[in-house]
Amino acid sequence: MENNQEYRSLSPIEIEILKQQGCTSNEWDQISVGKGFIPQNVRNVQFSGTIRIGDNSGTVAFIGGITRNCGIYNASIHNCSIGNHVYIHHICNYIANYDIEDHVILENIELCFIEGETSFGNGIKVSTLDETGGRGVMIYDKLSAHLAYFLAWYKHRHCLISELESKISEYAESVKSTRGIIGAHSEIRNCRQIKNVKFGPYSQVSGPTRLENGSVNSNEFAPVKLGAGILAENFIVSSGAEISDGTIISECFVGQGCILGKQYSAEKSLFFANCQGFLGEACSVFGGPYTVSHHKSTLLIAGMFSFCNAGSGSNQSNHMYKLGPIHHGIVERGSKTTSDSYILWPAKIGAFTLVMGRHYKNTDTSDLPFSYLIENKDESWIAPGINLRSVGTIRDVLKWPKRDRRKDPEKLDCINFNLLSPFTIQKMQKGLDILNRLKDISGETTEVFAYRNTMISRRALEKGIDLYQKAIYKFLGNSVISRINKCNVQTWEEIQECLKPVNSIGQGEWSDLSGLIAPKTEISRLIKDIEKRKFVSLEEIEQEFKKLHTNYYDYEWTWAAELLIQQKGKQIEDLKIGDIISLVRKWKDSVIGLDQMLYEDAKKEFRLDSMTGFGMDGNKTTQKLDFDKVRGSFESNDFVKEIVNHIERKTILGDRMIEKLTEIEKTIQKQKI
Repeated sequence: MENNQEYRSLSPIEIEILKQQGCTSNEWDQISVGKGFIPQNVRNVQFSGTIRIGDNSGTVAFIGGITRNCGIYNASIHNCSIGNHVYIHHICNYIANYDIEDHVILENIELCFIEGETSFGNGIKVSTLDETGGRGVMIYDKLSAHLAYFLAWYKHRHCLISELESKISEYAESVKSTRGIIGAHSEIRNCRQIKNVKFGPYSQVSGPTRLENGSVNSNEFAPVKLGAGILAENFIVSSGAEISDGTIISECFVGQGCILGKQYSAEKSLFFANCQGFLGEACSVFGGPYTVSHHKSTLLIAGMFSFCNAGSGSNQSNHMYKLGPIHHGIVERGSKTTSDSYILWPAKIGAFTLVMGRHYKNTDTSDLPFSYLIENKDESWIAPGINLRSVGTIRDVLKWPKRDRRKDPEKLDCINFNLLSPFTIQKMQKGLDILNRLKDISGETTEVFAYRNTMISRRALEKGIDLYQKAIYKFLGNSVISRINKCNVQTWEEIQECLKPVNSIGQGEWSDLSGLIAPKTEISRLIKDIEKRKFVSLEEIEQEFKKLHTNYYDYEWTWAAELLIQQKGKQIEDLKIGDIISLVRKWKDSVIGLDQMLYEDAKKEFRLDSMTGFGMDGNKTTQKLDFDKVRGSFESNDFVKEIVNHIERKTILGDRMIEKLTEIEKTIQKQKI
């Protein structure tokens, strides 16, 4: 609606026309209209309070080729402003205290009103992780997963929490109003009750049962869709999100591109970018980016997840029936739970771990990433690193960027999709130390090793050592080769200079702030700056997260250079060209070795036993033909072809780098002669 539009009072003739068309008002002088107002397009309307109506000419189109004249029909309107080319029809009770912007369609609504002052869900404290409220996260319109991480996990930093909550409270006060907004080009139809909810532009609302105290942060680039039968109270829904099919949410933040549907139920939970929830239930969940639950009877409770896929019937326990539901758990990025899996909280599951079976002891596998955690006779067994050779893991990493549903130019969450990063590699380094230490202290005859309420077989331990070593060399080689190619060097001196980090930012340990991977030193710096009140607004703090994300590869190289020094036992300036050549050879062997494992893992999907259920009414030949028609051949599978191509590309890349370095080495030797 144009703010500078001029309004005038109704003329006596217009008032008479309105009366003849069934309109009523106790104060006709409180109604003002804009240029283009057509009284014939207002019928059977009861007006009260202060009313403004813009240009109501033109038509609106509906599905099925139906058109209707803009205007207001069969409604009760109290204390509202109505923009240009708006269509309002069949409001059973009334609409009260709303600013309705241009090109809005409101149809078949029972009740829509603002009562008193409201912040539209901003400033609500969501009891995530701890149902008793110990880790409450205060939400606001542009909350990122990373700011929420601070609010949930840094309660011990009183000044940090106080400053962040103060700023969120200030924001909530700034949006507090006694009037609601229905943004331009929004469509709201077939709703029962809407109370204290603001709608951004292009909101698409069709059939919710009740919406109360919330923000629908839709926009032109990423409309929000709210569907049939949903119940939502004390909520914020971000751009591009969809909620439908009888979903119930209470005290929830729903991030950009999320989908909740098919009778999903969620309370006291945070869902950040691209989460999905169907049929199951969430309670006090910190759902980092790409947390997915698609199945009935799946309960996620009191846990932190990200890039996680929860299988059917997965659940956790946070209540020991002593001091209440005070326990929580952490499932680090990229993990999966199989059907009917169970984890007793408190527990911490390492990154990219597959959890299978029921685990009744408090496990901590955070330093053994890429593992299988399997139940066997009520005991938890772990196979370290085995997920590094799983095609499922690689397939997930490739599909996540392709399934980013965020269309909004302003991305609230910074998402690092890298499988191998300083965060996961440092975990593998710790894992190597753990496995080697277990092996050393237990002796050659030991076949089973105990580690933090889990068991490890000797074979799994030795395989884990091999896989972690390969992955570390793969990461380090990737970093070194990328660095050298980026610098476009021709001499050994230039290579040495290229390999030196620009600064020290990136050294030491790294953290995963629910999607954002960054050095702990920079996280600590940011926290101290917030505590010192160096930032005026929440927006400035969110920009700091974006800077960390943008500078990731610079920081990563600093860490990789430190790893190179550790592996070679030399400073950069003391390295010989032979050191880099041997590293590239190890990288090539590691990459190809891991790819060949993926190739063999993929081949399992094409074995004879995988054809069970094919060729329904035929013999083995029919079974094979049916399988090939449905699944295709092994060699023609897109993922398999990508593995083969990857092996070829990396082989060529490694050979070229070795050839280049060898030529430089020959030049050095000639110069010595």
